[in-house]
Amino acid sequence: MVEPYLKNLPLIPAHLHLSLVSGSPAGLFIRPVDVRMKLMTHNFLCSKFLKGVERGYPLLITASKIEQQETAFNEVFMKRMIPKINYPALLQAAQGIGQANDLPLEIPSNWEQDEPLLKKLHHLLVGVEIVEGEMKCPETGRVFPIHEGIPNMLVNADEVD
Repeated sequence: MVEPYLKNLPLIPAHLHLSLVSGSPAGLFIRPVDVRMKLMTHNFLCSKFLKGVERGYPLLITASKIEQQETAFNEVFMKRMIPKINYPALLQAAQGIGQANDLPLEIPSNWEQDEPLLKKLHHLLVGVEIVEGEMKCPETGRVFPIHEGIPNMLVNADEVD
C-alpha cells in the first residue's frame, strides 16, 4: 500500500534524491536533493582502503559529461572551505575535466581578498557536476566509475586489506 503522502509525488530526475524536511506547521515536506558528483566531494575522496595502497590520493578524474549549474556565491562558505581544500588536487581535477581555465598554479597569499578567484573556485567546487566519467586510484589504477553523477566506489572483498 502506498502511503497517502507519497501518492502524488512528481517524477524527479535520477540524480535527485528525496529528502524529508520538517519543522513546518503544515507538516512534512519532501524536497529533491541534488547528489551529483562535485569537485568539492572529489577533493576529500581517496582509495586508501584498497589493498596495498599507502595514500590513494588524489584520485585521477576524467569526465565524458559534465554539467554546470548556476550557484549563488557564498563568500563566507568559501573562506571556510579554502583552507580545507587540497589546492594542487583541485587543480589536477579541474585539468582532468577541462575546467582549469585561468586558475593559478598556486593559491595566492591574498586569496581572501581576491573575490574573482573566490567566485571561480566556488563555481568549480559546487557548480560543476561530473555526470559521467571515472576516478582512478593513482597507485593501483583501479577505476571507480561515475554514472548519472554518482561515483561507485564499491569494491570486492579481495581488493581491501
